[in-house]
Amino acid sequence: MTAEPRTDRESMPYDLVIVGAGPAGLAAAIHAKQRALALGHEVSVCVLEKGSEVGAHILSGAVMDPRALGELLPDWKAQGAPLTVPVTEDRFLFLGEQRHWQVPAPLLPECFRNHGNYVISLANVCRWLGTQAEALGVDLFPGFAATEVLHDEAGAVRGVATGDMGIARDGSRTDAFQPGMELHANYTLFAEGCRGHLGRQLEERFELREGRDPQTYGIGLKELWQVDPAVHQPGLVVHTAGWPLDRDTYGGSFLYHLDEGQVAVGFVVGLGYRNPYLSPFEEFQRYKTHPSIRRFLEGGRRVAYGARAIAAGGLQSLPRLVFPGGALIGCDAGFLNASRIKGSHAAIKSGMLAAAAAVDALAAGRTHDTLEAYPEAFARSWLHEELHRARNFKPAMSRGLLTGTLLVGVDQVLLRGRAPWTLHHTHADHETLVPREQATPIEYPKPDGVVSFDRLSSVFLSNTNHAEDQPAHLTLRDPAVPIAVNLARYDAPEQRYCPAGVYEIVDAPAADGTPGPRLQINAQNCVHCKTCDIKDPTQNIVWVAPEGGGGPVYPNM
Repeated sequence: MTAEPRTDRESMPYDLVIVGAGPAGLAAAIHAKQRALALGHEVSVCVLEKGSEVGAHILSGAVMDPRALGELLPDWKAQGAPLTVPVTEDRFLFLGEQRHWQVPAPLLPECFRNHGNYVISLANVCRWLGTQAEALGVDLFPGFAATEVLHDEAGAVRGVATGDMGIARDGSRTDAFQPGMELHANYTLFAEGCRGHLGRQLEERFELREGRDPQTYGIGLKELWQVDPAVHQPGLVVHTAGWPLDRDTYGGSFLYHLDEGQVAVGFVVGLGYRNPYLSPFEEFQRYKTHPSIRRFLEGGRRVAYGARAIAAGGLQSLPRLVFPGGALIGCDAGFLNASRIKGSHAAIKSGMLAAAAAVDALAAGRTHDTLEAYPEAFARSWLHEELHRARNFKPAMSRGLLTGTLLVGVDQVLLRGRAPWTLHHTHADHETLVPREQATPIEYPKPDGVVSFDRLSSVFLSNTNHAEDQPAHLTLRDPAVPIAVNLARYDAPEQRYCPAGVYEIVDAPAADGTPGPRLQINAQNCVHCKTCDIKDPTQNIVWVAPEGGGGPVYPNM
C-alpha cells in the first residue's frame, strides 16, 4: 500500500540515491562513479545528508583499518586523506577500582592488535571523502533529511522524500514553509548509520529480519581532549574492560592519542544491560576518574562531546540486505566488527559492494528490482570472512566479563575464530531490564568539573541545535506509557540511558493543566544517538528525523 502522492513537491530523478553521507554512503557514491566509468555507462548519483555539513553527525572512536579505503581509492595517501597517525602501541587493561592489570602483548588477541591501522577523526575522513565524491560528479545535499521512503505501485522503493521545512510545533505551516523534495531513483541505498529510522521501516515492510538474530546495540560516548604534552603519545591505543561496570554488564573503553596534542576518550555500554538504574553517561564520567585514565586528562581541556548508538550483533544479526529497489549498507545494516571495535572499513566495503551491484544492474537496463548480486558478493568477500571469525565475540561477552573473557580467549586466541559452533543472541535489548524492585539503585558521584562533568555542559560542547518551533522528533506511540509503565515498573529509565538530558520526569502540571508526574521531552538537547529508540522497554519511543540541518555539529570527532 502506497501513501497518497503529494502534489506540492518537486522531484528530481537520479540513477542512484544514497541516504547518508557517512563512510558507507560516500564510498558507495564514489565507487558507483568509478564502476560506471569502467563500464562506459554514465550514472547520476546524489547523496542526502541530514547534518548541516558532511561530517557534522559523524562520531566514532576511531582506529581505522585502511584496507577498504585502499580498495576504494588506492592513492589515498597522495590525495591527502586524513590518516596521518599510525598506531604505535596497543594496551589492553582490566580495571579494578583503583588499579589495573595489563594484558601481556603475547596474550593479546589478534582483534586488539592495531599494527598498520590509523588513529583518525572519522568526521574528517568523511569530509575528505565528500570532496572526492564531488570531484567525480556526485551531487551532495547536506542539510536535507530524508523522512519518507517512496514506493511504486508494485511496492518497490522508488526513492525518498526530504522533510518539509518551516513546520511549527503544532503542525501548522509557518511563513518560512518550504515543501520537501522527492528524489526519484532507479535504486536507493540506505546508509543512515546505526538504527536508521528509514532502515527500520524497510526492515519491517520487507520482513528483512526474518530468520535473523535480534540486533544488539551499545551506546558509545566520546569526548575529545586537548591534553598536557607531557602525557601525549601520538598513536597510543588503550582499551579497557572492568570497572566501573559490574561483571555482568558488557562494556569497555577506548583512549586514542591523535596528533596535535589531542586524545579521544570514550566509553561503550552494551544496551542489553539489566539494571534500570544504570546510567551510561554517569559510568563514562566515573571511568575517567580512575587513576590509570585520569593521569592522561588532568591538566588538559575537554573540547568536544557526543554519543552514538552502535549496532554490534555481528554476522548473525545482519538483516537481509536487499529488497525491490534498494539495499541497506554500513551500520544501517549492522556491519560493525565488535571484536575489533571497528566499523568504518566494513561500512566502506559494504557500500562498494552495493554500488557495484547497482551500477551493473543499470548497465544491463534493469531498475527497481532486487540487487541479489550485492549479498552474493558480500558472501564471497573478505568482509564476510572477517565477520564470520568475529561472530562469537559479542554473544560471548554478553555472558559477563569473566565467562565472556574465557570464551573469547578460547574462540579468538586458541581457535582464531574458526570454532565449529556459532553462539546466538536470544533477546532484543529492550527486553532485558528487570523491574525496579529487583534492581539495586546506583549512587553516582557528583562531577568534579576537572575530568567528570554533567550532561548539560556536555551537550553544550556537542554544538547541538534544533529550531525550537518545530515538531518534536522524539515521538510517543502512546503518551500514557511513560508514566503508567516506564515510571511505575522501571523508575523511568529513559532519564538515565539518554546521554543528553532529553527525558525528565516532572511533577508540575502540563500546559493543558493535566497534573504530574509527566514525561517532559527536551528534544532540543537530542544528539541523535538513537538510544531511546533502542532501549525503551515498551518500544513506545520512536525517533524520527527532525528538520534538516538540526542536531550536533561535531568538529574532529
